[in-house]
Amino acid sequence: MSARGDASELASFTADMAQVPPPGSVVVSDWHRCKDSKEYFSKVLHKKRRKNFGLLESPVMPPHVAVDTVHYKIFISGKSGVGKTALAARLAGLNIPNMHHETTGIETTVVYWPVKLRESGRVLFFRLQLWDCGENALRRFDHLLPSCKEQVDAVLFLFSFTDRTSFDDLSNQIAKWTESSVGRVVKLVVGTKFDLFMHCDVSQRDVRDFQETWSLPVLRTGGEVSDGLGDVAPLLNCLSENLWHQDCVTAGPAGQRSQQETVTVL
Repeated sequence: MSARGDASELASFTADMAQVPPPGSVVVSDWHRCKDSKEYFSKVLHKKRRKNFGLLESPVMPPHVAVDTVHYKIFISGKSGVGKTALAARLAGLNIPNMHHETTGIETTVVYWPVKLRESGRVLFFRLQLWDCGENALRRFDHLLPSCKEQVDAVLFLFSFTDRTSFDDLSNQIAKWTESSVGRVVKLVVGTKFDLFMHCDVSQRDVRDFQETWSLPVLRTGGEVSDGLGDVAPLLNCLSENLWHQDCVTAGPAGQRSQQETVTVL
């Protein structure tokens, strides 16, 4: 990739990052620990484990509790073996596969996550439909990437702390999503397998240098999936916060799109 290409991508990314909200400024970041959140989180839990929601299912609240649901499409990008399918399973509270198998096509996973807006105190259910597509499938079938990009709201760029090449490939991943045809999407970087520090190929200095260059936060995941919410709350809150903030910026001074406007037709 040319230096001119790198510069243009970086300039585009810097313009986008001007719209990134400070962490915790839009949503209450630790709300899942608060007493008033229990009624909402109980609707995404069953016997202290996360419920598995199908494409047509959703949390059911009592009639006296009115909660709007906002819908978003999220694409998970990364080299083969970095843990895209495992991340989708982790965020949905599903069992993580023990063995790696290349995703042969497009797989979708639905995650519901309740969020409390800091300024208004309004509670929303975020319906995040995660799209995961195998790297080899993307190369073989030209129609898959356009399908993944269609009406997408956010992309998660993945690398593995145990695979240096996946970290070095981040700039190539970013290049695919800085085209004008893609439109404005939320962009986050996620480092997987952070718990395997004995086999780490990416140093904390590498991560800091990347953050300084691209002005992007790097979120970390790894370890066993717990029965609680604490291991996924930082990532889901960060994603929800950036999605809602982007909608408010796009909508202008009015700030918030209505429930009817949030339904993503897939």
